[in-house]
Amino acid sequence: MNEEVKKLRLQNMVEEIEDYAILLLDSSGNIENWNKGAEKIKGYKAEEILGKNFSLFYTPEDQKSKKPEMLIYLARVKGYAFDEGWRIRRDGSRFWGSIAITAIHDEQQNVIGFTKVTRDLTDKMLAAEAVSQHMDQLQIKNQELEQFVYIASHDLQEPLLTVSNFISLLKAEYGHLYDDDATMYMGFVEQAADRMRTLIKDLLDYSRIGKVKLAEQVDVNELLLNITSDLDTLISQTGAKLIYSGLPTVKAYRTELRQLFQNLITNAVKFAKKDVAPVINITAKPYNDGWQFSVQDNGIGIADKYKEKIFLIFQRLHNRDDYPGNGIGLANCKKIAIMHNGDIDVRSVFGEGSEFYFNLEL
Repeated sequence: MNEEVKKLRLQNMVEEIEDYAILLLDSSGNIENWNKGAEKIKGYKAEEILGKNFSLFYTPEDQKSKKPEMLIYLARVKGYAFDEGWRIRRDGSRFWGSIAITAIHDEQQNVIGFTKVTRDLTDKMLAAEAVSQHMDQLQIKNQELEQFVYIASHDLQEPLLTVSNFISLLKAEYGHLYDDDATMYMGFVEQAADRMRTLIKDLLDYSRIGKVKLAEQVDVNELLLNITSDLDTLISQTGAKLIYSGLPTVKAYRTELRQLFQNLITNAVKFAKKDVAPVINITAKPYNDGWQFSVQDNGIGIADKYKEKIFLIFQRLHNRDDYPGNGIGLANCKKIAIMHNGDIDVRSVFGEGSEFYFNLEL
């Protein structure tokens, strides 16, 4: 097959391509030839466009800023130029085009023209914009929800304080008049008020996570030492053993990271087997661009059917009389892990213990 036939076949192949607009430009950017894809994407017939400058496809804003001339200049100097942006069709509608301009040289390496390839990415761009808008709306909704939780929790404290004060007054002034039933009923009221107070505090803590973001270098060994000191009474009463050493210094939000570890440690102690001292082993290993931590215990474990449920707010697996709490602790852990561009999950064997693992990638 001679060279002329090869060139003809190549030309015919280019002309038949419909998914890409392929143009041949002279050294000034005037259109010398184009394919069916260009006709489909841009809306012009060949006879309407040949001889005109490719800047015709650019928005008035881009034309005013001399964008087409800049792209030709870059292609002339560097040999190529790439760009994405809105382009104009014959009917005035816009499409999102991804373009590549490549210089054509003669034997003396002089630029004698350019090829310009355009791909219509409008559907992809609109889909990305829709996702972005959805994420913006979701963020607004989350902010509104957190604000509602904060305001509701804050406003609930005043009537609750009133209830608690009157309970104390009734006990002080009329406690001597109570019979056994009245004492029992007032005990229920007092317990309910205490649970409500704890729930409000937990809600406020949840709403405050991530409000003030100040990442810093945190020595996890030191952090755990401080947590252990704060939990000294709980650890002593239960005979819990906390094992860790050689943990890294990480970039993190100190207060939130402390809360994450403390929640996991207290959970490990809370959900220990009866008459078995809790053993909690904390380790770390490099993970992607950060670290993955593991908090492993020898407690009661979690059944497979509940593993997805435990990280949802207010989700409890056990009777409150057996294991106190409001079901917010692990929801806080999830939120804190996400704050650190990570996530948290659990591996567990019911009756044998659990391993919570989370990654930090700030």
